[in-house]
Amino acid sequence: MVSTALVAALSYLVGSVPTGDIAARLCGKSLRTEGSGNPGFTNAWRILGPRAAVPVLIADIAKGVIAVLVVAPILGGGPSPLGPTGVRLAAGLAAVAGHVWPLFARFRGGKGVATACGVFLGLSPLATLAAAAVWCVLVGATRIVSLGSLSAALVLPWGVMLEARRAGTAQASALVWAAAAVAALIVVRHRSNVRRLVTGTESRFGARPRSVTGRGGAE
Repeated sequence: MVSTALVAALSYLVGSVPTGDIAARLCGKSLRTEGSGNPGFTNAWRILGPRAAVPVLIADIAKGVIAVLVVAPILGGGPSPLGPTGVRLAAGLAAVAGHVWPLFARFRGGKGVATACGVFLGLSPLATLAAAAVWCVLVGATRIVSLGSLSAALVLPWGVMLEARRAGTAQASALVWAAAAVAALIVVRHRSNVRRLVTGTESRFGARPRSVTGRGGAE
């Protein structure tokens, strides 16, 4: 059994894999200098098209799933005051941190939504599916990805709390606080989007944004 710190470190490296940048290089393009400059799914869709963007989304979600359902269980980790739940939480949070601040991309990563989705699919699947449904409904109705992402992030902690209580999950409060922390991080990472939502200038899905310098970190 290895230490929980090592589990977190390995999960951080998993989260740090720059999937969007890799896909862009394979397509002979750069997500950093085109579109919004963000390496996530939405900008990949704009610049690379759906055939490349969908694998980017799946890979970013998979990073979170791998951290909590592969790295943490196989390596163990301990001792943790929260037991196995604590080890999985450490792995999941580290994977999200790796995606947001990736070692392999000069600590300039995405906004954490897809990898957080993968983490909580492994930790609290029903709550995550509910949050994903909120995302789908709002994006489908408005075509504003940031609105869907922010709303899903705010729904997630409540869903985690309800699912954990109903299932009698061990260390339910730790799961809820972890979901709240991730939601807060996602909101902070979307602060420029929030400003544009307030002013009515946020880009809609499928529309090509202005230049990177003119967008200030769009989706």
